[in-house]
Amino acid sequence: MAKIDQVRNIGIVAHIDAGKTTVTERFLYYSGRSHKIGEVHDGEAQMDWMPQEQERGITITAAATTLSWKKHDLHLIDTPGHVDFTIEVERSLRVLDGAVVVFCGRGGVEPQSETVWAQADKFQVPRIAFVNKLDRVGAQFDTVVAEIRERLGANPIPVQLPIGEEGDFAGVVDLIERKAYQWTGKEEDIQTEVDIPADLVEAVDAGREQLLEAAADFDDDLAERYLEGEEITPKELRAALRAGTLANRCVPVLCGAALRNRGIQPLLDAVVHFLPSPAEVAEVEAFIPGTDERVLQQPKDNNPLCALAFKVAMEQGRKMVFFRVYAGRIKPGDVLFNPRAGTRDKISRVLKMHANKRERIQAAVAGDIAVGMGLKSVGTGDTLCQFDHPLQLEAIDSHETVISVAVEPKNLPEKDKMDFGLAKMVEEDPTFSVREDAETGQTLISGMGELHLEIMTDRLNREYGISVRVGKPQVVYRETVKETATEEYRFERKQEEERVFGHARITVSPQPRGSDNVALAEIKADPPPPSALVEAALEGIREAFRSGPQGGYPIRDVKAVVTGLEVVEGSSAVVPYKIAAQEAFRKAMRGATVQLLEPVMEVEVTTPEESMGEVIGDLNQRGGRIESSEFRGNKRVIQAKVPLKQMFGYSTSLRSLTKGRAVFSMRFYEFDTASGD
Repeated sequence: MAKIDQVRNIGIVAHIDAGKTTVTERFLYYSGRSHKIGEVHDGEAQMDWMPQEQERGITITAAATTLSWKKHDLHLIDTPGHVDFTIEVERSLRVLDGAVVVFCGRGGVEPQSETVWAQADKFQVPRIAFVNKLDRVGAQFDTVVAEIRERLGANPIPVQLPIGEEGDFAGVVDLIERKAYQWTGKEEDIQTEVDIPADLVEAVDAGREQLLEAAADFDDDLAERYLEGEEITPKELRAALRAGTLANRCVPVLCGAALRNRGIQPLLDAVVHFLPSPAEVAEVEAFIPGTDERVLQQPKDNNPLCALAFKVAMEQGRKMVFFRVYAGRIKPGDVLFNPRAGTRDKISRVLKMHANKRERIQAAVAGDIAVGMGLKSVGTGDTLCQFDHPLQLEAIDSHETVISVAVEPKNLPEKDKMDFGLAKMVEEDPTFSVREDAETGQTLISGMGELHLEIMTDRLNREYGISVRVGKPQVVYRETVKETATEEYRFERKQEEERVFGHARITVSPQPRGSDNVALAEIKADPPPPSALVEAALEGIREAFRSGPQGGYPIRDVKAVVTGLEVVEGSSAVVPYKIAAQEAFRKAMRGATVQLLEPVMEVEVTTPEESMGEVIGDLNQRGGRIESSEFRGNKRVIQAKVPLKQMFGYSTSLRSLTKGRAVFSMRFYEFDTASGD
């Protein structure tokens, strides 16, 4: 087991089809972790182990592995690039210390590149960038570096320059060492050092000068020596760049062609050189449950246990919990406390994963990412700690579902099996939900997009043996109000000679779009009502936010204020006040004019110039709002905001309009006032 300063917890993130999994497969091969490269296009990539991943050639679930490189242990997570599975990236970045962001040399900064970059910004994860596919026609290293600076607002610092372009791409020049390396492209051939090509000497001198100037910003001593004309050693230069990377002030940029086995070894070196160990990241802040007291967790094995469960997976009905240990250690047989649920579970086994293969280990220590079996009550975002030393970490944000379909089993006896399978899948995926429609009795599943739900129904068939009929996709709306209204409700019952009473007066009003719901009490009464009754009324409102009065959709952007609670002598039960608050809230919602909100998507279409008019016309017909149109290479990139309900079946329509030459990507943007019916 490596020392903590020789550990790297990293993720590979990128837009779909930029080459993340291909890079990961090369990492495994050149580190000796595997003895054969599995190719994505052949359905044989080791990290894409699900049948659905192998068939489609895409990554769906984040897969973890561990490999060794130059006496360092790299805990690596290969994440999906498709926007429907963005939660996999979100929860992976939450527990990782560094990331390798892969960019396509031809596509540059694409929509999902922006999404994963923003997610890494959110968790302040240090990054290095790898410009991949430089052997492709139209690939331009300098253009991608410029896009990283302009579109992502980053400070990219090239530490390599490519040798050759497109089909002639053969190797890289290391600007730190001033050395050139080439690869034949055969996987078994090692990298060879060659002379810097004569036509690149001038560019290398200029690139190294820019590198020295950039590094001087992160090390005052180095800056002084650089200004005095002293020689800066590669070791000193790397140390300065490392300081800038760890402070998120710069992003070292490397280049290569992973499918042609070019540029992988220097990228592994860069992971070790520039990305942090668990001991170098900021201490994690936890709070003591039930209090506002916050404590910093240092990554030491002998500190009280503090770990975060960031993912749940089911394997043949058995629950596996992926966790990151921030402090302390976890070993088989330990009883772990879950402060959210108030439960204790005994961990039966501790495992290290290699995609879907696993290996038992004696303990997981501070800085480790591992898997536990036997943790029945633990879900995504739960903290694992000791019962006598409770700690809680900030939970993992989920994402709102935007699309749903009705599913039903082929026959009635399979209904229970279907419900069981869906419940297991909900436990795994925080962006997947199941509900029963009160009016039709149909089972509705909701998710992040058509592909997401298609994968889920396919998994029902393969993993649980249930073949289901699937309805047409339906948009998942939200409900809000246009005006302000106040209503009250009095709840009175007589039970066994006892009077049951509850009363609430509620005012609802609209909130700014995207600001979410607010429930609070502003009661001017003397004496004030008991706090237990006030809390019961607020709890009733919070529950009522889940289902609006118009279509049963979740409510958002509504402020609900309890302005009055009538209290009668001899009635202290809290449940009637909860019921009264819910009914008063629903009445006030109707009085304030309910308005439907629909999901609006951010759509980016890349099309040949000659098809641009037809594409824009079609988007306008779908109620889209064109935001921009710009050249990228010899193609036009159109960005638009379009209601989701108008985008069903768009891929078929776009292929028809452009003879199959255009591609598009789509991601959720916001909920806005519903158009049309």
